[in-house]
Amino acid sequence: MGHSDRGFLKGIRTSISTFLDCYQEWHALVEGFCEVLCPWPARYQPLEELLNDLRGDHHYYVFGRALGVIAWLIIAIVIKEVFFG
Repeated sequence: MGHSDRGFLKGIRTSISTFLDCYQEWHALVEGFCEVLCPWPARYQPLEELLNDLRGDHHYYVFGRALGVIAWLIIAIVIKEVFFG
């Protein structure tokens, strides 16, 4: 039995094969991303379905927020290069 058949790497391989494979995970990721990219308060209260998606796939929500921060950094770099380059 090789090392790749057990342990941490096997868990990563399994996780990658199921990454964003259902709408709840996409929902949580996009909600987190948009929450950071559009930081002003929402105009409405989220539906219970959305809240359940965020609670059930919180790690996707947090990953979406991290992607939103990265997007802001890229936007800032582009603005700096275009206008002050």
